[in-house]
Amino acid sequence: MKHKLTLLLAAALFCTSAMAQQNWASPKKGSLVGIHFNLADFNAPSGIKDPLTGKVYSSVRNMSKGLSFSYWKGLTSKIDFSTRLNAMFHNYRLEKYGLSDKTEIGLELEPTLNIRPIKDNSKIAPFLTAGVGGGYYTGKFGAYVPAGVGLQFNFSGLTYLFLQAQYRFTLTDKVLDDHLFYSFGFAENIGKKTAVVPPPPPPPVVEVPKDRDGDGVIDANDKCPDVPGLAALQGCPDKDGDGITDADDKCPDVKGLAKYQGCPIPDTDKDGVNDENDKCPTVPGVARYQGCPIPDTDKDGVNDEEDKCPTEAGPASNFGCPVIAQAVVDRINFAAKNIFFATGSSKLLPKSFKSLNEVAKIMTDDASLKLDIDGYTDNTGDAAKNQTLSEARAAAVKAYLSTKGVDESKMTSAGHGSDNPTADNKTAAGRAKNRRVEMKARNY
Repeated sequence: MKHKLTLLLAAALFCTSAMAQQNWASPKKGSLVGIHFNLADFNAPSGIKDPLTGKVYSSVRNMSKGLSFSYWKGLTSKIDFSTRLNAMFHNYRLEKYGLSDKTEIGLELEPTLNIRPIKDNSKIAPFLTAGVGGGYYTGKFGAYVPAGVGLQFNFSGLTYLFLQAQYRFTLTDKVLDDHLFYSFGFAENIGKKTAVVPPPPPPPVVEVPKDRDGDGVIDANDKCPDVPGLAALQGCPDKDGDGITDADDKCPDVKGLAKYQGCPIPDTDKDGVNDENDKCPTVPGVARYQGCPIPDTDKDGVNDEEDKCPTEAGPASNFGCPVIAQAVVDRINFAAKNIFFATGSSKLLPKSFKSLNEVAKIMTDDASLKLDIDGYTDNTGDAAKNQTLSEARAAAVKAYLSTKGVDESKMTSAGHGSDNPTADNKTAAGRAKNRRVEMKARNY
């Protein structure tokens, strides 16, 4: 019955202390030293372990007595470390060896961790205890595991009252039996003390200055006392946030500058470049030319960014470059039709040289000309081989012209295999026309 009452009291203390009021002490325990009075019941565990034997709890008179010195230190606001040095007066020999009834002293060192559900600066706080202990008992060393509950009373973080109850599980049953352990004691803070600071006196009653528009600027300093505004503008509003009061702002809904009376920098030609940065403020232009139109150096109507011959006038159809004379185009086309190769080979036949020499002369006489050389085949045979052959024939023409003084950087060569036929590949005549090299002159 007494054990049940103890458990009920502990549960009640846990529930009620969770509502305990916190004081002004630190939420983490400082360094404490304490002294405790202890009671140990060696009879109760036999009934707890084997209910058939009957639960027997010792009276206080029959319990073993003892004293402890303790040290406490907060690890966190809810976890403390403590260690106790216990001196227990008990007849250890009688229990283990059946010797004469003689009270002896058992010395114990018991480090534990103590865990609370609430912070240390609560006036009343329950906690759980678990640790490991060891002692010297009548010439024998023993060890045990203490586990239990406790309740602390905190007096401003300076003095603590501790109540504890533990069940001690022996680890050396030949030296020490399981037993119940009860402790009552005080501990004193030996670290930095928390001073009790009296609350400050109430401030004198001061009449609040009037602020009719509620903008935080009192009426005495508010130039617009009936309209909410900004303190920086002496209480006047500024809808567009440009630092100019609405009353003085000609563009109150658009951010601007004071020198334009609150309006943005103007853009006369509406090209997106304001007049202060526009070198052509009355003519629409682009930002990269500081507001001026894209230049057209040769005045041919094609601006320099799109003109591939910006210093020579030419139509847009030829990318701003002068049109190549039709006679030159015709001579190059005629020469292309008179280029011959050995069958299935990229080797030029000698009868091609005259035509190619004329093309070389055209190119060297006009340094502005460039030449694209494209090779084609018919669809006879393997497509991959035809592609390779067309590339080789175009490259052979380029190489020949290079030997005649034409700058290689002004020529390109490419093969297209049987793509883009100009005649029907079903006839021999058509296939002959499709086996060709085309040359196109350009000046861009």
